[in-house]
Amino acid sequence: MTKDERSAQEHWDDRYRENERIWSGEPNVALVREVSGLTPGTALDLGCGEGGDAVWLADRGWRVTATDISGVALERAAAHAAGRGVADRIDWQRHDLGESFPEGTFDLVSAHFLHSTVDLPRERILRRAATAVAPGGTLLIVGHAGWPRGHEPEDHPEVHFPTPAEVIASLELAEGAWDVRTAEEYERTRVLPNGEELHHRDNTLRLERLSR
Repeated sequence: MTKDERSAQEHWDDRYRENERIWSGEPNVALVREVSGLTPGTALDLGCGEGGDAVWLADRGWRVTATDISGVALERAAAHAAGRGVADRIDWQRHDLGESFPEGTFDLVSAHFLHSTVDLPRERILRRAATAVAPGGTLLIVGHAGWPRGHEPEDHPEVHFPTPAEVIASLELAEGAWDVRTAEEYERTRVLPNGEELHHRDNTLRLERLSR
């Protein structure tokens, strides 16, 4: 493991150790909206955090591979899954996605909020995610369109939040091989475990890989 890899892992482990829980434990709203109508199959959850999305998918019949860089997050996620009775439907894997990636292809590949203040080759990871979608499968990418309103940092002016069109262009998809089902930007309010409200502008991109 290189020095940079250790730094990224330690950054996220320390971030999760700051509180007993960072996220709500509930699935992301965009996941529920975009995936509820799909037939359950195999799913890959990239950057699964404390497991809210993976547990929701498993609870609805998906067989899930869920990955995160933080061992602390994965331990919490596994405990969450056990508490919901779906531990046997989720394979938890620790990956620095810039260096390693789960093997296989999946009916659903989901990447929610792959943003980081430490080095993260997001475009390269998302291109790899697209290759992991099975024919007829779905690629779901959800990201922030900017910093939470009123929480813009002064020390990261270089951070760029891509639009759905920019994400599509960066994926370098083969012409005629994909169908765009959702590409939108919208306002969202998120309530933190401590009760604080954050107001985001987010975007969602859902693509279907056409069967050949």
